[in-house]
Parts: sequence; structure tokens; C-alpha cells
Amino acid sequence: MTEPGAPPPVADPPPGAMALGRLHARRLREVYRSAGWPCCDEIEIDLLAAGLLERVRSAQGHETLRVSDAGIAHVARSMVVNRAALSRHEALVGQVAREMTRAGRIAWRGLGLRARLPALNEGGKPRWCIARPDVFSIRNTSVEAYAQPVVHEVKVNRADLLSDLRKPDKRAAYLDLGGECWYVLGTDAKGRAIAEPGEIPAECGVLVAQGDRLVVARAAVHRAQARLPFSVWMALAKAQPVPGFDEESQALLAELDEPAC
Repeated sequence: MTEPGAPPPVADPPPGAMALGRLHARRLREVYRSAGWPCCDEIEIDLLAAGLLERVRSAQGHETLRVSDAGIAHVARSMVVNRAALSRHEALVGQVAREMTRAGRIAWRGLGLRARLPALNEGGKPRWCIARPDVFSIRNTSVEAYAQPVVHEVKVNRADLLSDLRKPDKRAAYLDLGGECWYVLGTDAKGRAIAEPGEIPAECGVLVAQGDRLVVARAAVHRAQARLPFSVWMALAKAQPVPGFDEESQALLAELDEPAC
């Protein structure tokens, strides 16, 4: 039964209806944070049919949307999955950064670096963007020509990886910043890499995380770089690098130097 003037109830979705995905969870979060004005698109129809959204009609006849109790539960479940994926991603990023410092490099996480992209048309002006590699590292050297910058992009989810591979400009920005570009792949629940090396563009190297080890599945193409742009040096100077292996050793030595009581 419905109240007089209330919109008719939405029927159950027909068999074979599309499963709800990340776009649906994102729309639910947007509606929850907003005034609930309808978009009248396919995503909204799916959510209404699934009972995750409800239509509310005001006294003036305006129709808005509200997230139902089932919708809030769906958002909560999606957030748990997202947090788990984020935790795995951050753990692997930290592992890569530590391996770079153990190899005698200086590493940074989450930098925003200005990168140059090729022109859209032949003879046109180059384009610029802000690239955010998961790990950016250089050799610990005082000679600029020996810096050898390297970019590592970490992926723990196959869908996220495939989406990233469909963005050639993002990859071009990484290649502009680093003499080498590596994709670091996590594993699924069965311990298998989320992708085969052949699925990654040939100009990029592939590392596979196997427990506490990073195994080289395919070496990266090394490209000599004369020097890093001044804007990159400024970004590195302003950012805090990952604590290095030498710093940890110095801390242990400092403890040994303390006089005994």
C-alpha cells in the first residue's frame, strides 16, 4: 500500500539485470551528500529498481531522491572493499619505496610532477600535465647526469590496471619523467599476478610482488636522460623522501655511541 499522491513502488529488476558496480556505489555516495536532485539516467534507474534509492515528493510536487537503508548498507560494503584495496596498494607502494632505498636510491611517494606530453598534431606545441607516480626515485649521487630517475606505478586490482592502460597520456607522462618506467603488479586471492607481462606496454618493465620479494617479470627499457627539469628538482626539494636504509643504520650507530650509565 502507498500513501495518496506518493510515487508508485518500483518493481524488482528483471532477471539478467546488470549487476551493480563502482559507478552505482559512487552515485549513491553523491546522492547521500547532495540535495538529491534526480539525474534521470540509467544508473539512477538501476538504483531505483534495486531499492537502493527512493523517490520523495515534496508538498509542492518536486521530486527528489534519498538513499534507502539498503542503499546505505550497499555504500558501507563498497567502502570496506575500497579500504581493503587501498591498504594493499599502500603496503605495496611502501615495499617498493623501501627496496629503492636499499638499492642506494632516494625515493618519494605521491609526488605531483610536471611532465611534458607530445603534441596532438605534428608540428604542434607540446602539452603539459601533472603526473603523480606512486614511487619516484633517483640515484643517491651528487652528479646530475647520474641521477637516473625511475618511476614505479603500483597496481593491486586488475580492473584498475586495465583502466590505467587505456590512458596513453598518463604513461607518456611517466616516460617523460623517468629513464625507466615499471608497473608493479599485485596478486589475486590465489597468489597469481593480476596481469601477464605481455599485457603491459613493451616500453615499461614489469615487477610482480611475491610475498616480501619483487620479482622481475620483464626488464624496463632504459632511456638515457640528460638532466631533470628544474621544476622536478624544485618538487623534490620541497617534498620529504622516504627514510633511507642508511638513515636507519645511522640511528642504530647513534644508540651504540651513547655512553653507558
